[in-house]
Amino acid sequence: MAPVTPGTWTHVGETMSVWPGHNHPLGATWSEESTNFAVYAPRATTVWVCVFDEAGETRHELTEHSLGIWHGAVPGLPVGAAYGYRADGPWDPDRGLRFNPAKLLLDPYGRAVSGEVSLDPAIFGYVMGDPHARSDVDSAPYIPRSIVVDDGFDWGGDEPMRRRWRDTVIYEMHVKGMTALHDRVPEELRGTYAGLATPAVIDYLRDLGVTAVELLPVHQFFSEPSVLEHGLVNYWGYNSLCFFAPHNAYSASGDRGQQVTEFKQMVKAFHDAGLEVILDVVYNHTAEAGSLGPTLSFRGLDDLGYYQRAVHPNLLEGDEHPVDTYWDVTGCGNTVDAGQTQTLRLVLDSLRYWVDEMHVDGFRFDLMSALTRTDQVVDMHSHLLTAIGQDPVLRHVKLIAEPWDASVDGYRVGGFPPPWVEWNDQYRDTMRDFWRGHSAGVRLVATRLAGSSDLYADDGRSPYASVNFVTAHDGFTVRDLVSYDHKHNEANREDNRDGTDNNRSWNCGVEGETDDPEIIALRRRQAANLMATLCLSSGVPMLTAGDERGRTQGGNNNAYCQDNETSWIDWRADDAWLDVYEITKTALRLRRDHATLRQRHWFEGRPTIEGGVKDLVWVHPSGREMETDDWLDDGCRTVGMFLTGDPLRSPGPRGEQIHDKSFMIWLNSGADDVDVVLPDNQWVHHGEVVLSTNPDVAVGTPVRSGSALLLQGRSVLVLRQA
Repeated sequence: MAPVTPGTWTHVGETMSVWPGHNHPLGATWSEESTNFAVYAPRATTVWVCVFDEAGETRHELTEHSLGIWHGAVPGLPVGAAYGYRADGPWDPDRGLRFNPAKLLLDPYGRAVSGEVSLDPAIFGYVMGDPHARSDVDSAPYIPRSIVVDDGFDWGGDEPMRRRWRDTVIYEMHVKGMTALHDRVPEELRGTYAGLATPAVIDYLRDLGVTAVELLPVHQFFSEPSVLEHGLVNYWGYNSLCFFAPHNAYSASGDRGQQVTEFKQMVKAFHDAGLEVILDVVYNHTAEAGSLGPTLSFRGLDDLGYYQRAVHPNLLEGDEHPVDTYWDVTGCGNTVDAGQTQTLRLVLDSLRYWVDEMHVDGFRFDLMSALTRTDQVVDMHSHLLTAIGQDPVLRHVKLIAEPWDASVDGYRVGGFPPPWVEWNDQYRDTMRDFWRGHSAGVRLVATRLAGSSDLYADDGRSPYASVNFVTAHDGFTVRDLVSYDHKHNEANREDNRDGTDNNRSWNCGVEGETDDPEIIALRRRQAANLMATLCLSSGVPMLTAGDERGRTQGGNNNAYCQDNETSWIDWRADDAWLDVYEITKTALRLRRDHATLRQRHWFEGRPTIEGGVKDLVWVHPSGREMETDDWLDDGCRTVGMFLTGDPLRSPGPRGEQIHDKSFMIWLNSGADDVDVVLPDNQWVHHGEVVLSTNPDVAVGTPVRSGSALLLQGRSVLVLRQA
């Protein structure tokens, strides 16, 4: 056939025979004899699989239709063959029927994607300016292709890891941004999966002390038309479409299926280094956006089945009520309907694929509340949560919920069932307020330091159910948190309207970068305070890549479209906050080496053995235990946290007592220096300073019970029993 060129789509006859094939598995399944294609499109009247090569497009009609799945086997296709689907059927947008054979569709189960979406009116299923008129312009020249993949890979005995939650430290990072400017990563590998697998990255992560990487979305994603119109791209990747395909732009070896192998090689390299791989997954919406968005895949196959509507029509009874209103609780134009059987299957199949075939160790679910809804109501007994909870593969991997969506009723922090853990934004807000001097005393600070029992203890979960963070990809970096009072998002070309205004930040007296040495020193100390507090709190710490070395986005708190040096980590030593790095590394080493600082049981405020000291004691600067009036003092800015390690409340694997060092952690967020007296008890008599952001108290300084230390304003001290 002739090469594909823009124009009006017309049906042509098939040039090759199609065998009946099978309706399972979905997607393209390659063998030397033939490639089986199976796609779910229950309301379609005709479906074609379209194969592309140098000669152009060859269309093969799938004549078999069973259980809503169209299927057929095409003989003789090679691995790496490019393909897509076309589907015909009713065109009635007001009733959720948007079949249009002029639109090439990506395979929802495609294992790889080649190419990118080009912004052109042809990618829309309707005529621009008239959403009810079907567009007959062929979209193929502007749409990427799915790729036939052979899943074979020699893992060499590698399996998904099973590190305990209490031993986990998460490092949230962007595949490209981590290495795009890395001078010790070969230039041809920068910004790729292969780049992450280099010793320069892996050794750095191990030396820092993290145990798991959480990758921002790697499912194939595309930029929104509105972003492309501004001359920008979607950098973060929260605009997924192909839930089985690793994003092709992150591949150093090519996009005709090579990205699958490269991704597996990266995972294996991380596992060989003892690092887990967690994926940030976006199943709550797709890149097809609202009803006026492009037709790229789901919309052209089963628009009514994949996306939630504000009103559902009764097609059998001929209900004439318009339903062209998508129900959107994601803020992205559509909400994937995980309550539909096939959509639920798609999500579960995707998750299992990434565990079984790609060996990833867990998932962080973006806007998870949107996926839990039954009849549009958040439901902690929803089909998806129930299915994952009983699945023999998925119930054992790490499951992290972002426990909210873009609606008011979607905020469910503390509400997800076991075995889920959650991003705890209340920890973030409390610690930001404390260190900028805006907290109402220390009572809520203490709760967050001890694992947020108010959120997680009532349903049997452990402190590690709280994934603690002070920053994430969305918002200020730690450096910007102590350098800016206001967002500066002008580069996003949305007139600085995007991004939150609730930053809970403090610029230390000057907005933005400064040459003032006193302000710079204060900012570095504040950043170190935030990082040390995060690493030593009960729960699971999550660091955002580059925070430990002072990465800045110039005050941009919504850099989702900044695929440039605004978002990439600057690895130049002359710009790094290496003192913050050393504090972070020290805090993580203490956490790793001492079970006292990563316990799985809740503190009970009573002795672990008869006659012993309490497992947790909150200490007033005077050295006595905190009293009711102290907790009610809204002006209190200093608190001590004494953690008993001899013995721990958590038993060993055979029920034996575990003995570790005891710790005293002092936090002072006030501007004034405070004399703090060390508790005097029969269990701990002397020790030493093992972490300090206080310039006047060096690490290694010996301390004794009953003695006093000068705790400088805005500083942290950690003392360890000798």
